[in-house]
Amino acid sequence: MGKGNKSDFILNDENDVVEKELSSEANQPTFDINEDKIFRKYANKSLPLNKKKSRAGLTPYQGAFTKKHKTHLLRRLTFGSTLGNMQSLNGITADQAVDAMITKNAVAPAPPINYYENFYPDSALVPYGQTWVGAERYVGSTRAYRIYSLKGWWLDNMMHQDMTIEEKMILFFHSQYPIEMYNASGRPNFQYHHVELFRKHCLGNLKDFVKELTIDGAMLWYLNGRVNTKTAPDENYARELQELFTVGKEGNTFNEPDVLAAAKVLTGWRTREKTAASPTTPWEVYFSAGSHDTTTKTFSSYYNNATISPDNSNPAGYGANEVDDLVDMIFTHGAQDIAKLFVRRLYRFFVYYDIDATVESTIITPLAQTLINGNWEIEPVLKQLFKSDHFFDVANMDCIIKSPIEYFIGLFRNMNFEIPATATHEHRGSFFQRLNNNYLALNSQSLGDPPNVSGWPSSYQIPFFNQIWMNTDTAPKRMVYTDYFMRSAGAYVRPGVYFKIDLIGLVEDIELTLAPPVTSVSDPNVLISEFVDIFLGVGLSQASKDYYKTILLSGQSSDFYWTFAWNDYKANPTNVTFRNIVETRLRNMFTEMLRLPEHHLA
Repeated sequence: MGKGNKSDFILNDENDVVEKELSSEANQPTFDINEDKIFRKYANKSLPLNKKKSRAGLTPYQGAFTKKHKTHLLRRLTFGSTLGNMQSLNGITADQAVDAMITKNAVAPAPPINYYENFYPDSALVPYGQTWVGAERYVGSTRAYRIYSLKGWWLDNMMHQDMTIEEKMILFFHSQYPIEMYNASGRPNFQYHHVELFRKHCLGNLKDFVKELTIDGAMLWYLNGRVNTKTAPDENYARELQELFTVGKEGNTFNEPDVLAAAKVLTGWRTREKTAASPTTPWEVYFSAGSHDTTTKTFSSYYNNATISPDNSNPAGYGANEVDDLVDMIFTHGAQDIAKLFVRRLYRFFVYYDIDATVESTIITPLAQTLINGNWEIEPVLKQLFKSDHFFDVANMDCIIKSPIEYFIGLFRNMNFEIPATATHEHRGSFFQRLNNNYLALNSQSLGDPPNVSGWPSSYQIPFFNQIWMNTDTAPKRMVYTDYFMRSAGAYVRPGVYFKIDLIGLVEDIELTLAPPVTSVSDPNVLISEFVDIFLGVGLSQASKDYYKTILLSGQSSDFYWTFAWNDYKANPTNVTFRNIVETRLRNMFTEMLRLPEHHLA
């Protein structure tokens, strides 16, 4: 990041370090958490077993569905609780709200496009504004810009999601079954279909998903499945399939011979790509029978000594059926281990990272049985968990540290931020490219590029889990980037183009949601309370609220200093002086409030 004080970092324009395009995500600076003395001093030394925990179970929640409950549900199942979403939950029960949210978006997103043509022409001549999905393979740096396009498209989907769990579930799947887009698998066409595989199955059937994941083009590239042959079996995916994606590595499970046997089962799967030399070749996965090991594969006692051999009657080629046989065998004999591992991961992602013996017996085990009894359908498990007393227990609220993606996407959604309607494809794509390359990657979470096949450490790093998101490297950066976005000019996108938060529009939108007897944001106490509810995971003391009110009042002591300023603006919205007074006070107050640690909790 270089040296310099915080104000220099924020106030300089496109010549500032934050404005310089990173050469590549592969060259991101790294931070060693083991060298962070402050993090090591204050983070968990072990799991907090003596912490006061929820002892509520899976009994359906029957209590009042308050504003706090609605905010909790929206923060956990989506990226931020927008004002519109909050309004949509009025007049219904928690049970009805969960049913409405455990669904998919009304319209599937159109595929990513070429936004970069004006500053880096696409090597396959894909026109500006048109999708590169299905186009021939790139040359030069077109690959990098297509990956930027894919990641930006994905972030755009998150920011503009419907009020459903779909985008959050896609991120969950990505965190548990990851590939590294930039560093490893390297084929944006396959990577796009990899994300769409998550979309297809995120509320569907876990076993069907694992079958498709096993022969997914991006995964075949990432874990070497495309070079797995009968003469040189590659054990990479066979190991991760069992160790990370299904059974897990705890307890008395599979062994090394099982890895080799599974690798032999998976021999013969290949990928084809459209190139300039073969323009009619589709991007596809196919089975090469000649590369497949046709011997009988025998597994260990964990799998009840099962055997798998080719079905000679299969017209797709000897051995093409063995993927289904392998996954069926794993899910049959490893059912309990698979179900509990999957549910534990769901719980840590959506509820809390600490699973003690009581949570294991009263939450994890019955949810795992629901998954098994439902023939691996995911949706019933989600509904049982999110409708429960346990999920809505106050002990499970405001206790998760937001990941960078949750933090920044949630911030934009909470702010009702909209990209200007006049923005071009280039501007929109560049905004999301910078969001990922700067805001997210430099906070240790580049979308599409977890550090390895295990995903981000927040999912598994005992005893830290999501505490690892906040350290002496990332905490200041979050503050700097938030300050930077709140400055009067807005956030830099391209030379001469800035996107700005409309704070006055946000306050006006808040006023529309108020209900009698509180009806106006001209009362600074009302406005401060609304901001706290929207943006902070934990409420503030009255003394703290009074402090932020003094910023809104520009240091004055009487509430009418804000009331008069707001009413003057409302009566004369085109008056530049009145508007600037209100906007400056809001920006100063909001910038300070977003620096609070409570803003990082969900």
